[in-house]
Amino acid sequence: MEKNRLKPLEIKSLNSNSALMHMLQQSGNVSPEKALRFVLYEKELEKLQVRLIALQNWIINHRKRLCILFEGRDAAGKGGAIRRITHHLNPRHYRVVALPQPTEIEKGQWYFQRYIQRLPNPGEIVFFDRSWYNRAVVEPVNGFCTPEEYQRFMNEVNAFEKMITSDGIHLIKFYFSITKEEQALRFEDIRKDPLKRWKLSPVDEKAQELWPVYTEYKEKMFAETNTEENPWIIIKANKKPRARMEAIRYILDAVPYVKK
Repeated sequence: MEKNRLKPLEIKSLNSNSALMHMLQQSGNVSPEKALRFVLYEKELEKLQVRLIALQNWIINHRKRLCILFEGRDAAGKGGAIRRITHHLNPRHYRVVALPQPTEIEKGQWYFQRYIQRLPNPGEIVFFDRSWYNRAVVEPVNGFCTPEEYQRFMNEVNAFEKMITSDGIHLIKFYFSITKEEQALRFEDIRKDPLKRWKLSPVDEKAQELWPVYTEYKEKMFAETNTEENPWIIIKANKKPRARMEAIRYILDAVPYVKK
């Protein structure tokens, strides 16, 4: 798109506060075309967020329960997608669950136990930033569980999900998929940014080296847990804005709320 081909409405959009702020933040790489794409993305995102509020109101009023899992490789954009989805929601009626390593007591419990107590209550949405599927990929790849614990999980997970959905919980399972090259670029960006460095963990540092092993376990997970009742929704996430919009649209289409 050449500058002299910008339409009047596009030029008007570039005069908005969001476009000007976006261009100022680009540190010397100012592009009207990129700024325009950003503004259009923000406008479309806002429309979808309005619909998300309607969905949440429906869940609250009808005492429904919605549970959304966000899985994917390190730096795939799971947290950013959750932040965009929840940005305008009523915080009293949703929770984001990102569990730390299990305690010694939790290690002695049934694996699903600490997840069960965090499932949504009536009138609530729960977003899992990584979920019980840690045991399907992250834990066996990094040696955090035994082969027997891994196999027990794989034998039980489909039945566990069938139990919670049979009880009325609406379950959505997202997998954010990025390429090895894109993950390397994002890791480098995180390392350079002092405000983001906290995101890198020892597990993240080994992610590139262990890429093929992650792939092996990911494919096993899909093969055994992509059921007709609770399928995996794979989001191509190399482009963050597109991935976020796709996830939101899927949620809005998958949950049978009354659209007003």
